[in-house]
Amino acid sequence: MSPRFERIDVAAAGQGQGGEAPRPPASQPPPARRRIPVATALRRSFARGYGLAELQADLLAGTVVGVVALPLSMALAIAVGAPPQHGLYTAIVAGALVALLGGCKFQVTGPTAAFVVILAPIVTKHGLSGLMTAGLMAGVMLVIMGLARLGQLIQYIPHPVTTGFTAGIATVIATLQVKDILGLSTGALPEHFTDKVAALWAARGTASLFELGVAASTLALLLLVPRIVKKVPAPLIAISVVSLAAVVIAEVYPVFSVATIGSRFRTTIDGVEVAGIPSILPVPSLPWGGGLSYELVRDLLPSAFAIAMLGAIESLLSAVIADGMTATKHDPDAELVGLGIGNIVAPLFGGIAATGALARTATNIRAGARSPIAAVTHALVILLSILFLAPLVAYVPMASLAALLLLVAWNMSELHHVVRIVRLAPKSDVFVLLACYGLTVILDMVVAVSAGVVLAAILFMRRMAELTGSRTVLDSSEDSDEIQLPKRVALYEVNGPLFFGAAQKAMDALHAIRGDSYEVMILHLGKVPVIDSTGFVALENALDGLARRHKTVILAGPLPRPREIFDRARLHEEKPYRVHVADDLDAAIRLAGELVRA
Repeated sequence: MSPRFERIDVAAAGQGQGGEAPRPPASQPPPARRRIPVATALRRSFARGYGLAELQADLLAGTVVGVVALPLSMALAIAVGAPPQHGLYTAIVAGALVALLGGCKFQVTGPTAAFVVILAPIVTKHGLSGLMTAGLMAGVMLVIMGLARLGQLIQYIPHPVTTGFTAGIATVIATLQVKDILGLSTGALPEHFTDKVAALWAARGTASLFELGVAASTLALLLLVPRIVKKVPAPLIAISVVSLAAVVIAEVYPVFSVATIGSRFRTTIDGVEVAGIPSILPVPSLPWGGGLSYELVRDLLPSAFAIAMLGAIESLLSAVIADGMTATKHDPDAELVGLGIGNIVAPLFGGIAATGALARTATNIRAGARSPIAAVTHALVILLSILFLAPLVAYVPMASLAALLLLVAWNMSELHHVVRIVRLAPKSDVFVLLACYGLTVILDMVVAVSAGVVLAAILFMRRMAELTGSRTVLDSSEDSDEIQLPKRVALYEVNGPLFFGAAQKAMDALHAIRGDSYEVMILHLGKVPVIDSTGFVALENALDGLARRHKTVILAGPLPRPREIFDRARLHEEKPYRVHVADDLDAAIRLAGELVRA
């Protein structure tokens, strides 16, 4: 007798009145085509009405954020190893484009501290052109991620992973500022963290009390000004006051000397050397200069992937926090597309990698922003500053910018969150946090991002395996008011998703049931919401084991989704045993009784 695959339906479950077959459902209209996720935030803002009051609020908020972003953009570019104007170009181009094309109404985009750990090694290996090329490649990846609608998935990366990243990044950034805070003469710092620390220690004899005094004064003002003045950004007051004081002291006491943006960076324009940042905008050009080679793309690909992943994570987390502050809802896919386009275009104008900046976004919200026009205004403020204030920027001490980044690193570390996770979280979460932190600090962000994604997947699989359980009922061997089984019938019930993270665990216990205790096995899958190919293979292996023991099997539904996997499997042709399928557990128990009595 050839094996066959039978379906046992509950009585009259599939029939209409009078035993007639039910009518097919009415045809549904084809689903509407989904819009390309771009400029969602701008369209929503204008759709809800945008007038003069909203414009005034955006102009004021954008001006405040522009003042905050001006020194930060320069400081972050310098921390990466690029001239300060490239950070400003990033804030201008990416800041405006992402605001116009993204999915968050209040997001402010630009260079961020998180990227320092990734971008600094690129500058060391490939120079400024390699840095901008990697940013452009990351932009392409971000656009693809947004068009593939992966925005929601990025938000599911576990908190220990992102906390480990940010704490590690904060540690590296703080370490990098030691050079300018103390005025150490180290030359170009090595690539790896341990080598950087060794170089800083070796140069300790070159420390300057003048530089330390400037850094300490700036840090003190950054901490004190917000407690006294609420409406003016603290960096504007702190850096302006310290810069002016440094100029006055140098005039009165010529022995006083500190490094400034003007003394550290110089640009030649039409044969004339300009101190600090030039008062012109860059001409669009290809970032890779002479030519783009396969070898360069291959070398930059891991770094570009790390930029894209970290940029997506940071930008979407910033957007989520902005949603919480404003009771709004951003479009994560549009945010990725806008961020990608911003990172593609910014390198053409001399910009480096950009992402959503949480501190600037929060400042934008607190300043009263109403729409993405506020972030565009912030970009225009920085543009005007380049054109009209560049000579004054040359007097800003490097130690002041280092003090600003030191405060950014401290706020970014969120030490209290790290301590709380270590104290309260499961050991697996603590391990993931410490692993991401250690990889970020000791190795680099490329390794840390890759390992973090893998650890997140492993952590997810473990959680799913813990959620999926099973139980066994053997006819009269277990007293149960809910389930009464006929003699010689066993029930094995799986509760939870049946896929790669839990499939083997769910099926292992099935093999431990004594073969002489039953003739018919009911596999209850009604509490399994989904099954994937790994889960189905585990199920087939279980059926093979039951067949070798000459057992009859009933699969009790409703079968997990996708149901098509059972229909395509054609078990009646593939398996050398008889398999029955019942719509629910009650039908399966009735059928099992009939089979035992037969």
